[in-house]
Amino acid sequence: MVIFCCKKAEAKAAERRGGERGERAGGAPAPPAPRLRSVRAAAAPPLPSRSGGMRERGAAALPGLGAPAPARPSRGLCGRHPRGGGAAAARKITENAKKSLASLKRQNPQLEPTLAIVQAHNDHLIQEANKNFAKEVGLRIIHICLPEGSSKDEIVSEILRLNEDPNVQGLALDLPESLCSSKVLNAVKPEKDVDGLSSVNLGHLVCGDVYDCLVPPTVCAVMELLENLGGKTVLLVGAGGAVGAALQSMLQREGAVIVSCPWKAPQLQSELRHVDVVVFGSMKPDDVPVSGIKPGTTIISCSHDMLSEKRNYGQQNTSAAENAVGSLAIAMRMQNMVKTMERWIQSHQYRKWNLHCLKLQPLSPVPSDIEISRAQSPKAVDVLAKEIGLLTDEIEIYGQTKAKVRLSLLERLKDQPDGKYVLVAGITPTPLGEGKSTVTVGLVQALTAHLKINSFACLRQPSQGPTFGVKGGAAGGGYAQVIPMEEFNLHLTGDIHAITAANNLLAAAIDARILHENTQSDKSLYNRLVPVVNGMRGFSAIQLARLRKLGINKTDPETLTEEEISKFARLDIDPSTITWQRVVDTNDRFLRKITIGQASTEKGFVRQAQFDIAVASEIMAILALTTSLQDMRERLGKMVVANGKKGEPVTVEDLGVTGALAVLMKDAIKPTLMQTLEGTPVFVHAGPFANIAHGNSSVLADKIALKLVGEKGFVVTEAGFGADIGMEKFFNIKCRASGLFPSVVVLVATVRALKMHGGGPNVTAGAPLKKEYTEENLQLVADGCCNLQKQIQITQLFGVPVVVALNVFKTDSPAEVDLVCKIAKQSGAFDAVPCNHWSAGGRGAVKLAQAVEKAANQKNSFKYLYNLELPIVEKIRIIAQKVYGAQDIELSPLAQSQVDRYTRQGFGNLPICMAKTHLSLSHQPERKGVPTGFILPISDVRASVGAGFIYPLVGTMSTMPGLPTRPCFYDIDLDPITEQVEGLF
Repeated sequence: MVIFCCKKAEAKAAERRGGERGERAGGAPAPPAPRLRSVRAAAAPPLPSRSGGMRERGAAALPGLGAPAPARPSRGLCGRHPRGGGAAAARKITENAKKSLASLKRQNPQLEPTLAIVQAHNDHLIQEANKNFAKEVGLRIIHICLPEGSSKDEIVSEILRLNEDPNVQGLALDLPESLCSSKVLNAVKPEKDVDGLSSVNLGHLVCGDVYDCLVPPTVCAVMELLENLGGKTVLLVGAGGAVGAALQSMLQREGAVIVSCPWKAPQLQSELRHVDVVVFGSMKPDDVPVSGIKPGTTIISCSHDMLSEKRNYGQQNTSAAENAVGSLAIAMRMQNMVKTMERWIQSHQYRKWNLHCLKLQPLSPVPSDIEISRAQSPKAVDVLAKEIGLLTDEIEIYGQTKAKVRLSLLERLKDQPDGKYVLVAGITPTPLGEGKSTVTVGLVQALTAHLKINSFACLRQPSQGPTFGVKGGAAGGGYAQVIPMEEFNLHLTGDIHAITAANNLLAAAIDARILHENTQSDKSLYNRLVPVVNGMRGFSAIQLARLRKLGINKTDPETLTEEEISKFARLDIDPSTITWQRVVDTNDRFLRKITIGQASTEKGFVRQAQFDIAVASEIMAILALTTSLQDMRERLGKMVVANGKKGEPVTVEDLGVTGALAVLMKDAIKPTLMQTLEGTPVFVHAGPFANIAHGNSSVLADKIALKLVGEKGFVVTEAGFGADIGMEKFFNIKCRASGLFPSVVVLVATVRALKMHGGGPNVTAGAPLKKEYTEENLQLVADGCCNLQKQIQITQLFGVPVVVALNVFKTDSPAEVDLVCKIAKQSGAFDAVPCNHWSAGGRGAVKLAQAVEKAANQKNSFKYLYNLELPIVEKIRIIAQKVYGAQDIELSPLAQSQVDRYTRQGFGNLPICMAKTHLSLSHQPERKGVPTGFILPISDVRASVGAGFIYPLVGTMSTMPGLPTRPCFYDIDLDPITEQVEGLF
């Protein structure tokens, strides 16, 4: 309902914008509503009639409605109640709405139904009427009181803001007629359109889609006052626009004959003499006479001026009470709001997927990855989001094919059971990789596009360093990849850039703090840290937290003693203990060791430092392990960046930069939604290193996906490197952080890698494969299966069923494939399946999907490898002996001293994240197969306290890759006309 106010606004009120007021449900009965000025009836071209007036008979008057419906078929649309006068009907409607809303609240205790009303006039009676009716029903109401002279753009701006407010479920407009253009009415989101005046809602109403629309409250009120309309003639005077269209539609459903006249139509007086019902839809112009209405005519006025002046329209044998429309219209608005809440609750429950998969037409030979990606037309990401049950306010769209998903979804679906959780790991790989990402994508394409089982892939975001270096991207490959692949591999939604900014802000804060402490007295330092602003000195929230940590229970900066000032102001960072490095998302070997502080302005504070690749930042590991914004902020604050000169850890919280880092990361915490070649959903989120970090995609992406797929669906994620590294960390680190446990492990193997482990020649990236890898050699395959058997045994340590996925290449012989599958099954795998998804898409992984589905129903006795309470050294030893097959471990003096320090500092109960080569089960990359009897050397031990793990270094570990002689960037270019990326894989 849009209500017009005709009197002039008071000048003072028009000059200022009113505030927002929230009124909560109360218990007083709703008083009668004030007389309404006028119901919206903007001019609309009426349909011509035979008499020269605007006569419309039955359903034939508007195309597409068919024959008139039986008498009173649409009572459910307006929720009609037994007759007893307009006031009595309003009370009954209010009472029923109150009961319905109370029932919804009992079923949803956290529910706070809120109706926002945008008002641009100064008729406080209308405002009070809405407030009182809402209070009686139990609705919270917010009035947005704009000045009377507000423009349409100002109104629309307010509407758009309320559209995006998740705490507002319904939106109504009380505006002057001049502001009620289609631009304003259609700015209201259809799902929040309580007054039912948007084009979407009216379209549903006119087309008869009664379950998808709301009838405008004024129209409901008019229909409530009329009965037995079949065959009667109803004259609509001055009723146009959205309300007029809705009123005509409803009257036609009742079998009435409709005549529509504007106020100044010459035939108005003639029409008034012959009709059975007259509905005045807007305020009568002063120069238009109204007379000659036949006795017994029912008169309903939606305009206040006619009623208040008691004008004579002939014999006053009317069925409509003076204020009936006004009271009823507001009661009907509240009833519509309750219906909106019912729909809102339904929309926020789990939705079944209505996914339309994309068709693939694989070619032979298989084109390049980017050619395949370009040949497919992806769905618009908002379409994909709707298909999998995401709400419009739960996504933030980036271009046409990417969207961030808001964490509020976890609260909405908190009672929804999780789907099945599948981890894709691999055997010890060659330098070329064995296709874990490709298997992950092929598996979900098979599950969803071919077996019609809801599934989600959760992948890591690739670093741009390898993209332009030697490794290439991580979107999968062939006909099992994420599209558009160039967007996947380049920038995505900027998460890595956010991590880079946050990481380097912290690095700058560390060095700046050391400089300022070295060059200032305690008093000077304190005065700058806690400055006088507008004559007042005060601690910030993070400074108060530091005071509490130091045991100083004071809040007034003027009351600290000199000793307390020194203790508060000085971190006394020992530069030799700084572990925090700057990062950049580029392979740049010359940044592996640098000297900083050489400018004269740094006053001689020079130290050696280094750059790491951006994904090696602890902030990336935190992003992958965090469970909420609050958890992320706490983890950021706990990060230890150095030690003080007395040996105590210095944290981000001590530096006072926690909140700033959280601000830089506030969007990066949201997973990015993309799709596979076959249109199935994918989350791309986080990309931590798989050596110094745990090498898995984010906990949040997995949690959200598990809710979206439903109880019978599958979420498939992958672990970096071989099972001995990525899978072990997934179980012992990620599962501890998330509380989630996988149903199945898919272990990826290739004949190529098994031949290498069986004694084949070295495999080198960029060099052609030797003939041993392109010709059948069953002996090499059989000998190399020892590595596959060991990885199966490692999986069994955790009590999870394992399915072997043999990623088949065109050079693999059938005999080699059969041999691998046979040995895998004999070694304890639940099943072993050859896969051709790279060349055939999801169809090539259907057997794998079927095996995974069966394995997920097997008994799962998941267990961790070690107890966190064990000493750090003992946890390292368990991993080395049980997973790698080492005889024992050996700690360097530096490593032992670090273990002792972390234990003293209270970090001994953290899980272990081994930083080891991925090219061998041992610490020596050249030792293939299953090495035994070796001593695992631990050269250093470091802590990522914010991420929540200790990482021992096995030998030397580079955190900054370098560019090869011929990097990938030689082939990458941009077409200046089409703007397409060329040469990317």
